[in-house]
Amino acid sequence: MRVRAVEAGLRTAVALCLVTTLVHVVLVFLHVAPSNPVSKRYSSQVNGWVYPLFEQNWRLFAPDPDSFNRKILARTAHTDSQGSVQVTAWFDLAAVDHSAVDHNAFPSHTSQNLLRRAWTSYVETHGGSDTARSERAVMLQTYLRNIAADRVAAHNDGRAFDFIQLRVVTLPVAAPGTTAGDHPPAPTEDRLLPWWKVTSHGK
Repeated sequence: MRVRAVEAGLRTAVALCLVTTLVHVVLVFLHVAPSNPVSKRYSSQVNGWVYPLFEQNWRLFAPDPDSFNRKILARTAHTDSQGSVQVTAWFDLAAVDHSAVDHNAFPSHTSQNLLRRAWTSYVETHGGSDTARSERAVMLQTYLRNIAADRVAAHNDGRAFDFIQLRVVTLPVAAPGTTAGDHPPAPTEDRLLPWWKVTSHGK
C-alpha cells in the first residue's frame, strides 16, 4: 500500500510539474509574441504571471548598457517601546552588489541585475512620481521595497526595523581614460523616495 501511495504521489507531482511548465511556456510565449487577440484578452493574467520574476526582453540581442552609475542607498527606522524613533545611517546597497561582482569570474545574476532591474522597472512604472497608479506599479514598488528590506536585514546584525527609505544618486559615467581626482562628477539626479512600511525585521 505504501509503495502504491508513493507511486501515486510521484505521478501527481510529475503531472503538476508538467502542467505548470506548459502554462509557464504558454504565458511567456504570449508575453513575447506580437500583440494578438489572445494576448490582449488575457493580458492581465499574462502580466500577473510574468512580472516581476519572469520578465522577458530583447536586450540579449540588442544590449542597452547603463550610461549612468547609480548608488542605491537605504536607511531604516524603528519605533521602540517608549515611542522613540530610531533612524539608521544610509547603507549603500549597490556597493554590496559591486563588491560581489568585482574580481569574480562567475558573478551571480542576483548580484548583477536584481536590484538594478528592480529600480529601472520602478522608474518605468512610476516616472518622476512615487505614487503607484496601476496594479503593476504597486507590484514593482513592493518588489523593490522587499529586495531592499531583505538586503538591509542581511547586513544590520539583526537590528529591528519597521520602515525603510531609499535614496538613489545617479552619476554620469566618466569618459575612458579620465579620473575623478579631487573633483568627482556631480550627480545628475538625487532622488529621495518616501518611507515605506515593511514587515518587521530583526529582533
